[in-house]
Amino acid sequence: MSESISSIRPRRALPSLVALRAFEAAAAHLSVQRAAAELHVTPTAVTHQIRALEEDLATVLFLRKPRQLVLTPAGTRLAEALREGLDTIAAGVRSARQDTPHRVVTLSATTAFAARWVLPRLGALHAACPQVTLRIHASEAVADLRRGDADLAIRFGDGRWPGLATQFLGEERYAVMCGPAVRLRTPKDLEKVPLIHFDWGANATAPATWPNWARKAGIPQPARWAAARTGLSFSDEAQAMSATLAGLGAGLLSLTLTEAERSSGMLVQPLGPVLTTGSYHLAAVEGHEDAPGVREVWAWIAAESPALRQA
Repeated sequence: MSESISSIRPRRALPSLVALRAFEAAAAHLSVQRAAAELHVTPTAVTHQIRALEEDLATVLFLRKPRQLVLTPAGTRLAEALREGLDTIAAGVRSARQDTPHRVVTLSATTAFAARWVLPRLGALHAACPQVTLRIHASEAVADLRRGDADLAIRFGDGRWPGLATQFLGEERYAVMCGPAVRLRTPKDLEKVPLIHFDWGANATAPATWPNWARKAGIPQPARWAAARTGLSFSDEAQAMSATLAGLGAGLLSLTLTEAERSSGMLVQPLGPVLTTGSYHLAAVEGHEDAPGVREVWAWIAAESPALRQA
């Protein structure tokens, strides 16, 4: 088979394609400096490639005059052939790109999850799925996937939702966190520090609230203990994270969404216990998870999910 193919397709005795590209740019501009700028290399690199090409061809391609390049007859013929060849290649590349449909995929997630987990990974998504444009639907409201509010959603719950295909991504856990300047070693120390709260909404089944944390910590009368503490209250989790990062008090924050800040030392986790509040699941309308574009984003998120479980 290989011999048959070789006999049909002749071997092309070509010089270095890098050298040919450097020569074509220099011939177009009649300037090494401008060719280097076009190719994002140094003028020395362009000069080296042209000289290597001339040695390979045993032909002088340029007459070098002060501040000017002049093509020789051989250089003119090669430059014209290269221009036509590169134009043909560029047209073929454009045609191939047009044959690959670009997809816009909408992913729904909470505001905090979108900002703290999805956005830092968008570069990796673009590298893995260059034909996909990801649109982020960041909202505390649950997107209606069957109505078309989004193609995919990262949802919090048990994953048993009729009509939806789901995949488990990881458990969510919350812990007491604060800035490194806030000194916390025991639950007793919390009496000296403002407690930061945020609104979990009506759909949360096991919210990480201060009364729930105090109950697990074994503090007597946990609801009264939490109510007696001074503090700050916010409408969403992202604001609570920002307040905690600013050193305004102690927050009950997600281990998943604060991974970077804990790794850098901007936040510390001084004491337990840890509250498990539920699980993240990837969801799409059944059958739609295999749609072009959606399938690629689904696979990418699934591949990234170990980061959730290791938080």
